[in-house]
Amino acid sequence: MGMRVAIAGGGLGGLTLARILRRHGIDAVVYERETSRSARPQGRSLDLHPESGQQALAAAGLAGRFRSRARPEGEEHRLLAPSGRTLVHHVPDPGSFSGRPEIDRGVLRDLLLDSLPGDAVRWGRRLIAASPRPGGGWELTFQDGHRSSCDLLVGADGARSVVRPLLADVRLSHVATLVELTVVDADRRRPGLAELVGPGNLWCVGENRILAAQRLGDGSLRIGITLRPDGRPLDTWRDKRALLDLFGGWDPRLTALIEAGDGRPAPRAIEAMPAGTRWPGRPGVTLIGDAAHLMPPVGEGANQAMLDGAELAARLAAGPADPEAAIRAYEEGMFTRIGPIAEMSARIQAMMLSPTAAADLVRFFTTGPAEPAPAG
Repeated sequence: MGMRVAIAGGGLGGLTLARILRRHGIDAVVYERETSRSARPQGRSLDLHPESGQQALAAAGLAGRFRSRARPEGEEHRLLAPSGRTLVHHVPDPGSFSGRPEIDRGVLRDLLLDSLPGDAVRWGRRLIAASPRPGGGWELTFQDGHRSSCDLLVGADGARSVVRPLLADVRLSHVATLVELTVVDADRRRPGLAELVGPGNLWCVGENRILAAQRLGDGSLRIGITLRPDGRPLDTWRDKRALLDLFGGWDPRLTALIEAGDGRPAPRAIEAMPAGTRWPGRPGVTLIGDAAHLMPPVGEGANQAMLDGAELAARLAAGPADPEAAIRAYEEGMFTRIGPIAEMSARIQAMMLSPTAAADLVRFFTTGPAEPAPAG
């Protein structure tokens, strides 16, 4: 019997890994805590980078399907001052896929799910414990009482990974607070705001705070407010009035983005692992994506998770007789690649929430650094 791979977490990285392993005839099963693909909204739009996310999709044989679903026009972005004055306006080449075209996270996840056979994803399986088996591999226990076993366990289970403590004792730091709202059917219901945001991303930058908006492929607007952590409980920001008080004096066209949000604001803590986190390695287990290198959400997380999945799959497919060597080679390559990206992501996050953020971001966008644009 061949190697059995259990992947904890059915996000973009875990699904990419499963797809490529299955293409190489390796038995890979994804255990996902959500009960179905539609159990919760999948959130914002992503820009997929040629050297990471798009490369992973090519390895998965899905480049053509990606191009049919992506939105190159979503690369358009504008940077505004609190007065409403435009500081930067970037318009991509129409129909060009040469840059970082946008695709909704949910659309991309569905694309990956549709590429897998029905038995590859086990829904409603939240991993709660993994115990080493005497002969190697792992015994897995799930919240619903189900048990399973595998030869290789891959933690693709995100920021609060259950698998990570098997390898590393990591302390997460609270680097920002993100409050999200959605405006559905914006073209019809709020045409003025739809025009303000345009087909891509809008960032309105003040001192130590950012009000951003992003158009999704379904015609909705995703509003995001990023704040420095200030010790106040997250529940403070479930009240629109508390949010609007933060933006007193801003152009009413901008604060209308908050007022237009459907339902209550949804706040959450943005956390990060220390840049340069490594672990010594342990037989039969490894990590990909946020479980391995949780970074501030400035445009790299999903791309690097997918590339992790593609690179781990390639190593295992090339050396199935020695999975331990494949894992070590993957981890060394991943640590080397991620180190500078994590440091850069931390710098961008700090820059976006600094008193001089507007001037810093104008310089960032107009001098063309070899770094990703901040995520919306």
